[in-house]
Amino acid sequence: MTYNETIACLYDLKDAEKVLFKEKKFGIISNNSLGIYHKDLKMIAKDIGQDNALALQLFDSGIYEARLLCSKMFKPKDVTEALMEKWVKSFENWEICDSFSMGLFSKSEFALAKIMEWTKRTAEFEKRAGFTIIASYCMADKTSENALFEQFFTIIKREANDDRPYVKKAVNWALRNIGKRNIDLNRKAIEVAYQILEFESKSAQWIAKNALTELEKENIRMSDYPRTDYRKPMDNRFYN
Repeated sequence: MTYNETIACLYDLKDAEKVLFKEKKFGIISNNSLGIYHKDLKMIAKDIGQDNALALQLFDSGIYEARLLCSKMFKPKDVTEALMEKWVKSFENWEICDSFSMGLFSKSEFALAKIMEWTKRTAEFEKRAGFTIIASYCMADKTSENALFEQFFTIIKREANDDRPYVKKAVNWALRNIGKRNIDLNRKAIEVAYQILEFESKSAQWIAKNALTELEKENIRMSDYPRTDYRKPMDNRFYN
């Protein structure tokens, strides 16, 4: 499908009422939005397939849904740091932040570097992107040992006092997903949650209590990813 054909397809699905519904129901405020649900965009992306050149054109169109399509069509292995920085600075809501962070960033070779960098940032959705990558990376990386994920606890505790809704929810998400990786990390995540519970801020209290509600369930759904042995190399610079 060509660029013009893809844009025409998006305009065929335009629905102003959905723009308002997404804003009211899900807090998705977006500029130049056509009002297309995520599930419909996923179908379009599946029909087109991965196409880096087209994805870049779609992002540069400035149309909100075209940018979401970009996140679903660009090949993760071809993501560059320059593109990641360009894209992350454009995020205006949690939907597009999470679409890029989960679909592309967490699967790129720069995932760990951007976790360390972006979780320190001030901009709400840039910081959220860092924690969303953590949450997604916990599921995407099925081979690394616990030490890689334990380093994220320090970051989570450091940012637990950020009371902005979309940051604190992502911090909570990251903590819960680490704790669902295996039984050892579950116990450590619970310990961290109790440490955060001692913080005085409302955001920290919410993060800890919400995480504990899930992590302490008897029937919690948990993976059993490797805990003691590596099956792929890891860069020591992430253990600072």
